[in-house]
Amino acid sequence: MTTTMENTTHTGHRLRPLVWGGAAALLLLPAVAMQFTEEVQWDGFDFLVMGGMLLAVCLAYETAVRFARSNACLVAAAIAVGASFLTVWANLAVGIIGSENNPVNDIFFGVVAVAVVGALLARLRPRGLAWAMLATAVAQVAACLYAWLGGHGHVFVFTGVMCGLWLTAAQLFRNSASA
Repeated sequence: MTTTMENTTHTGHRLRPLVWGGAAALLLLPAVAMQFTEEVQWDGFDFLVMGGMLLAVCLAYETAVRFARSNACLVAAAIAVGASFLTVWANLAVGIIGSENNPVNDIFFGVVAVAVVGALLARLRPRGLAWAMLATAVAQVAACLYAWLGGHGHVFVFTGVMCGLWLTAAQLFRNSASA
């Protein structure tokens, strides 16, 4: 008796070449850009960090494909992983508040940590993931308020966009849990 993955109800396996190929292309983009402009100045460490981040995204994708039982769950995972990636990338590249060297930016790594720890505590189950994404949205607002009330700057637009992503992922996880 052979078991196949064909009985899953989502299309994640078909997207595998696009996800891994897109990650490779994104990693190569700065190398190509450095051939044409002085504006892009990456060293080996920059490529190592970005490669690690992209590997984490691709492995999260592989995990989501294994655990997702619906397209809604897979899309929710993609949104959550994408929001985490964008937060870390922006924070490392230019900083969310001020420059990337501003220590207040560390609170935004904490927001991503809430998402990761919440996902692990939920054991990657949709209902628990919905609560984890809700907690992450709350952490996002708390980080924004901490920065603003502490006089470090405001990131209301960034916070609104990110909360929209976290809450969309939460709703999609909730929908997939009840399906």
